[in-house]
Amino acid sequence: MKTVTRFAPSPTGYLHIGGLRTALYCYLYARHNGGKYILRIEDTDQNRYVEGSVENLINSLLTCGIINDEGPKLNEKNEVIQVGESGPYFQSQRLEIYKKYLDKLLEEGKAYYCFCSKERLESLRKEQMENNLTPKYDGKCRDISLTDARKRVANGEEYVIRLKLPEDKDIIFEDVIRGEVSINTADIDEQVLLKADGFPTYHFAVVIDDHFMGVNCVIRGEEWLVSTPKHIILYDYLGFDKPKFAHLPSVLNKNKKKLSKRHDSVAVEDFLQKGYLPEALVNYIAMLGWSSKEGKDIMSMEELIEEFDLKDVNKAGAVFDIEKLNWVNSHYIKEMDSEELLKRVKPFVKRDTDDETLKMILDLVKEKMEYLSQINELIDEIYMEAQFDNFGEEEKEVMEIETNSVLFEKMVTLLSELEDVTQENVFKCIKSIQKSEKIKGKALYMPIRIAINGVMHGSDLAGIIAILGKDEAVRRLKEAMKQI
Repeated sequence: MKTVTRFAPSPTGYLHIGGLRTALYCYLYARHNGGKYILRIEDTDQNRYVEGSVENLINSLLTCGIINDEGPKLNEKNEVIQVGESGPYFQSQRLEIYKKYLDKLLEEGKAYYCFCSKERLESLRKEQMENNLTPKYDGKCRDISLTDARKRVANGEEYVIRLKLPEDKDIIFEDVIRGEVSINTADIDEQVLLKADGFPTYHFAVVIDDHFMGVNCVIRGEEWLVSTPKHIILYDYLGFDKPKFAHLPSVLNKNKKKLSKRHDSVAVEDFLQKGYLPEALVNYIAMLGWSSKEGKDIMSMEELIEEFDLKDVNKAGAVFDIEKLNWVNSHYIKEMDSEELLKRVKPFVKRDTDDETLKMILDLVKEKMEYLSQINELIDEIYMEAQFDNFGEEEKEVMEIETNSVLFEKMVTLLSELEDVTQENVFKCIKSIQKSEKIKGKALYMPIRIAINGVMHGSDLAGIIAILGKDEAVRRLKEAMKQI
């Protein structure tokens, strides 16, 4: 049987790191097994819908190379279109399908109308919590006959429809990651299937949609593990084949708490806008709960597809370590072809810089870069000028070295004579002074660096001078000579 997976987010904002990991694992598993990966939008909670979030989500996934076979896509006008034979792929457009199966459950006595007010339910919940009981519905409306319930509905009473659970029954299922899981129905709430606004809940719609879209492997976060028995009961009630389940461990912050939208930086879009390379982000995210059998840290999408298996996913939560992500991203930056790196970094550059100069800058600083937007602070360091009036004691001490007059004069002369101001030629100038004037060590490089940038440490000095150019470097050295 062909493997079919799906990623089914709610359009309530940006795609977060945990969602990206789920989508990636769904994609990798489908591709590894020669199957199909579907994107579906679970928008039954209309109150939480955020305008533009679907476009944002599709763009983020596309940028990361996670391309769905079916579901919403963007056309050349950035408009959402739907591709595939199992649609619609928005739950809000599938209400007639859900109604048919709700009616079936009601007729068979496997679901029931509930007329309890929000006030009663809140009071019940509060009382249960005060008595250290698991908050759940107490079944008050469970035995209202379908005939009486429909009369009340016809009279305009507000209602929801709930799932009727079998009493005291162990629901046992096999999870690919966690092994056998058993939960008794006594510990499960009689779930609302249809809300008062006429929209189905996730728990009902997901079963219907997965069945009719042919999804046979459900990969999702571990927070849905306790809900799976309800879904299994629905599969059984409706006579549907059950998929296999894989519940992924949580992605944790550095304090080993679940990553939070409120307290942590988790938006995929923010990482991309900061200049984390999509391939590096995907590489790192893949390792949050899974690892290569060969122990590799750096893996392309093709390599991930080749190796990925759900059976190798850990049960324990994985810590999102920004330092490790920075290391992975910096590796990709260092290894990237210079023309490709130039193309990638240009959208982040704020200073008006021509391509040839930017290439020189990248050659000089890319070893320091952890993400692309850092290019601006690194450029600022290169073009920074000495503020002689604000020097600290160490800088003042360097400026008082007695050989500085000779050093600066010789450097001005040699630079002025250069026809081609390259990093190599500037380095030769400095080495020439070292040899002819017997100036070396701290007395050689530090005074020139302070004259050029006003700091004692930084990127390769000869490279900085080559980028600034002969005229600017000579001007700065002459200004330093006035301070002696």
